[in-house]
Amino acid sequence: MRSEFQLKQDIVEVGRRIYNQGFVASNDGNISVRIGDNAVLTTPHGVSKGFMTPEMICKVDLDGKMISGTWSPSSELLLHLDVYKNRSDVKAVVHAHPPTATGFAVAGIPLAGYTLPEIVISLGTIPLCDYATPSTGEVADSVRKYLERHDAFLLANHGALTVGTDVFNAYYKMESMELYAKISLTARQLGGEKQLSPAQVERLLEIRKKMGVSGRHPGLAGGDGSGEHTGFDEDTVAEIVRRVAAEVLVRRG
Repeated sequence: MRSEFQLKQDIVEVGRRIYNQGFVASNDGNISVRIGDNAVLTTPHGVSKGFMTPEMICKVDLDGKMISGTWSPSSELLLHLDVYKNRSDVKAVVHAHPPTATGFAVAGIPLAGYTLPEIVISLGTIPLCDYATPSTGEVADSVRKYLERHDAFLLANHGALTVGTDVFNAYYKMESMELYAKISLTARQLGGEKQLSPAQVERLLEIRKKMGVSGRHPGLAGGDGSGEHTGFDEDTVAEIVRRVAAEVLVRRG
């Protein structure tokens, strides 16, 4: 088990990475790690994530009350705490503004297709959460309805959020989401994305299960994360119906 100081060092390192990757600018973004049942380490408010030190990291309880630290905690602390209260398996949260993924968020477009096997296995679909005023409880409200079945989220006109089993796990999901957004944008410029078939998606879900990736929130419900959890979006369901109907006609002669 990593010590509290080591976890602070991990947060500093992930802050450096999201800054160097261009996922944040100036003092943007925030990172947190849950420790124990009622404590969270979080980045400070008003500090560039690329230039933090372990001494700057704040420690708060799940109600947001300071336990230790001399800096004010992140302005998006309410969002992080709400995630921890509603997903006991989550131990870290990363919020950033990766340019291409945030471009989709600003355009109002979820990353909802089934195009890249690696993304289907690791993230499933990435929903677009309703716009909410930053640094308010509204952001937590907008994320909460998708939280059970997803680990990565686009925040409308705002940025992106990922959650994970540790801070590096959450960060890698942010990296994967941004790469997926870049590939998706390029494919659309080249004429459109080619979706995987239902059978191909099912095989990927089998691989996901064998790899031990959590099946609790596969993010493969509706294309935007809403609606009934059918396992496929409306276009995919329509394709399944079309194929079944064609097979029935063939069998009938």
